[in-house]
Amino acid sequence: MSNAVLEVFDASLQKTQVWLNDLMSELGWEEKPQKACLALRTALHALRDRLTNEEAVHLGAQLPILIRGIYYEGWKLTGKPVKERHKSEFLDHIAAVFRDDDKVDPEKVMRAVLKVLARHISEGETENVKHLLPKTLQELWS
Repeated sequence: MSNAVLEVFDASLQKTQVWLNDLMSELGWEEKPQKACLALRTALHALRDRLTNEEAVHLGAQLPILIRGIYYEGWKLTGKPVKERHKSEFLDHIAAVFRDDDKVDPEKVMRAVLKVLARHISEGETENVKHLLPKTLQELWS
């Protein structure tokens, strides 16, 4: 494998680590990288599935390669976007994954992921994604 390819993977790994560090800091999970990775994956999947296919691709293009792979994992285009209009339905994705951990607050997780996302993608993309969501979900971007 060429050095150029290795450099691309190394840069993506470093960017992913920055995202995870930010998320662990937001959630107070500094010693829980696997938990933070699961939270990131689950929240990104919930968001991706609520977006139009076109907007989901635009968002995916701004993610580091490694996170992009997690984002697209298991994605099926049919039936998208899902029509979850209530915050509780949207947060149920996180609640289901962390159902055995009563210390995890799904809303806090989603807010933290969205905060990290907004910190690392363009402001224009953040606004595009935000405005595709119903008002009750837009409020999670505070």
